[in-house]
Amino acid sequence: MRADRLVSLVLLLRQHGRLSAAALARELEVSTRTVLRDIEALSAAGVPVYAERGRHGGFALLPGFRTELTGLNHDEALALLIAGSRRGAQAFGLGSALASAMLKVVDALPESYRVTAAGAAERLLIDPETDLLSRRTSPEQEVPDAVVAEIRRAVLAGHRLRIHYAASGQGAEWRTVDPIGLVTVRDQGYLLATRSGEDRTYRLSRVRAAEELPEPAQRPDRVDLDQAWRDRSTRFRTGGEQVVVRVRLHPGRREALVTTALAVLSEEAEADGRLRMEVSFQDRRHAEWALWQLATGAEALSPEWLRTRLRERATAIANTYAFPME
Repeated sequence: MRADRLVSLVLLLRQHGRLSAAALARELEVSTRTVLRDIEALSAAGVPVYAERGRHGGFALLPGFRTELTGLNHDEALALLIAGSRRGAQAFGLGSALASAMLKVVDALPESYRVTAAGAAERLLIDPETDLLSRRTSPEQEVPDAVVAEIRRAVLAGHRLRIHYAASGQGAEWRTVDPIGLVTVRDQGYLLATRSGEDRTYRLSRVRAAEELPEPAQRPDRVDLDQAWRDRSTRFRTGGEQVVVRVRLHPGRREALVTTALAVLSEEAEADGRLRMEVSFQDRRHAEWALWQLATGAEALSPEWLRTRLRERATAIANTYAFPME
């Protein structure tokens, strides 16, 4: 699209300072005549691009135009880096910074582009708070921005951190940790850290207060956060009182099962189109609840105790409605 190409042209000039028409054509994979027409369109739109003659000449932007975005502060710049996920910005306490940064970006656009951008923003909605069934997609409580900001500062500065954390089913306690990084998954934020040398993962929604400490954190200088998260996810899926269930289900119910299960261990299609899967759940109660939600769309093949519990549930329901109301 031409609009995308015009933006790319401006960004190339900002990055390189000055480029010839031939160099721009190579970068944009168009002809030099197309580049010249694009330059004319940018000038007409108010973008201060000018031509320098001579052997080493080319096209460049006026210096003032290159510095129009220097008003971004640290948090705003950080928010733009994770702007691919608006929920991610919210989870890390950068929602207001993202909004402020985007206002500055829009303000830096030429008037004709600004109107177009504003119109486009009205036509796009990313990750609304409810789905088509009016279910909230972020059911957990929001973490105060001040708390997340304190955690974020400790993570980025490489300082130790005290958190007042309430584990599931327990009261809040103060813990001193060495923060490694922040992760957001399905709209939930997590702090990856170590405590007394042991890996720990803390859900941000359970942090009641936080305090950045002055001493440096005991952690590697560099970290592969994606790999660290995969390692911890694997340990989580294979630990505790988890149960493995073999199930046969209608393919239309696959998404519902995958959404509730911890992990899919195996999957194969049968001749009749149904799926035979092996999945894991956190515990017995979790497995029973998940399979009951699927009703006749799924059949638990094993373990036997799960089949028994589902049969008892179904029998109790059938008995309740066995006779009409008098």
